[in-house]
Amino acid sequence: MKTANIMKAVCVAGLAATCVWGLAACADGASASGTKTYTGGVAATVNGTEIPEDEVTGMVESIRSQMSMTDADTWGQWLADNAMTPESVREEMIDSFAQQELIKQGAKEKNISVESSEIDDIVNKTKANYEDDEKWKAALEQAGFTEEKYRENVESQLLQKKLTESFASDEEPSQEDLLKYAQMYASAYDGAKRSSHILFDSGDEATAQSVLDQINSGQLDFAEAAKQYSKDNAEGTGGSAAKGGDVGWDKLSSFVTEYTDALAGLEKDQVSGLVTSQYGIHIIKCTDVFNAPKVVGEDGTETVELTSTDQIPVEFLDSVKESLKQQNQSTAVQEWFNEYKENADIQINPMPEGLPYAVDMSKYTPAEGSTGAEQNAAGDNADGSAEGTTDGSADNGSSADAADGSDAAGNADGSADNAAGDQPAEGGDGASQQPAEAA
Repeated sequence: MKTANIMKAVCVAGLAATCVWGLAACADGASASGTKTYTGGVAATVNGTEIPEDEVTGMVESIRSQMSMTDADTWGQWLADNAMTPESVREEMIDSFAQQELIKQGAKEKNISVESSEIDDIVNKTKANYEDDEKWKAALEQAGFTEEKYRENVESQLLQKKLTESFASDEEPSQEDLLKYAQMYASAYDGAKRSSHILFDSGDEATAQSVLDQINSGQLDFAEAAKQYSKDNAEGTGGSAAKGGDVGWDKLSSFVTEYTDALAGLEKDQVSGLVTSQYGIHIIKCTDVFNAPKVVGEDGTETVELTSTDQIPVEFLDSVKESLKQQNQSTAVQEWFNEYKENADIQINPMPEGLPYAVDMSKYTPAEGSTGAEQNAAGDNADGSAEGTTDGSADNGSSADAADGSDAAGNADGSADNAAGDQPAEGGDGASQQPAEAA
């Protein structure tokens, strides 16, 4: 599934703070200041709702400004190098606005809405990062937002999030699917280590050393020592002290480098020395090691071979299960959006004259090694005639991207997969493991 070239570029350039649904959210952020009058008129209608041409133009011009391509030659060369034309850029912009509008309409049909208090919460939290209203407004202006437009963007992203969540299901993945994905993940989990730790304040080395000596001599049980001494016990954070110091598997959590390095040198049941990190002083115990089941080939090569989900720790299985649920949810969202868009009445009007981004592309030749040059070469190879060369031009190349009607749902799919893959299986324990959490 393709992401529209120019929208991909603008997201990479950081024009949108959070692309909840990828293309649509980026489009909304990039056009936030689109109030200037250019040509007027209507670019398209989505089930009767108009998309103003000036909104589309404003978004393109904002992108050009952010990417320092305001002069015609720089812009034209960039388009040629990326196998694009002003026409294909307009198609992508209209498509992104149409997706955004369809999401709004679909959410309304499903009785999904966003309360003003929810928007207030996010806006206020963001404003709190600035010393005063003056600096907040300056930041908005620099990003191309008014506060009203920023609120609209927040509302749009919250709406998209709620719409995605509405497709969540409590249905458990089948055992067949669980085994299939467990087999895929087994190699990644191979060699994973589970650990516990006891955290001391950075200035309390004497106590830490005393506790370590008692553990090593057998006078003190590690888990009991964690409950008694560990500072990783913040109320409401799921601190590890109450769990005997357990912070779970390293493959499911993000640990600071000092912790990871110390754990890597431990075998099961071994205890580290004193390990200092930004959080304080740790004593670490490796409590388990997962070695994936393997078979040895005739050439002596070992290959991971999982035949049952019982062969992996339950925490890994829970993580796989959550990933599958997220994937199923994303698939449902994608299927809904594709069908909803297919049934929508989307009318695109002809491109008007006088648009500021409409440069004469006959002046520009794709640079060697660029996407545009590659597509032209592909066109030449496919058909040596003059017509074949034209078919391989930038315009036709980028139109394929713009015609992909599933970008919004497709990006939601990828986001969900990534989110699921990054989350600890134990209901968020990884995020609460203060001493071992990534800086």
